Amino acid sequence: MTTMSTYLVEGMTCGHCVAAVTAELMALSSVSAVDIVLEPDDASTVTVVSDAPLTRSAVAAAIDEAGYVLRENPDEPESSA
Repeated sequence: MTTMSTYLVEGMTCGHCVAAVTAELMALSSVSAVDIVLEPDDASTVTVVSDAPLTRSAVAAAIDEAGYVLRENPDEPESSA
C-alpha cells in the first residue's frame, strides 16, 4: 500500500536545503519519492511517498540529520492514503 504524508519543515531556504532533506528522506527504507515546495520565509511543505507508513519520529530524525526542523503541528495529519 502506498502512503503519502505531508510535513512542514522549518529552516529550508534554497536548492541545497531541498537536496539535503530529499537525500535523508530517500535513505529511509520504504520511501519512494519526496516532493518539496520551498518556502524560504516560512515552513516548506515536504510530501513523502512510501511503501509503508512512516513514523513521525523517523521523519523527524531524517530531517534533523539534514540540519532542519520538523514543525510541530497538531493539525497535521500523520499520513493519508
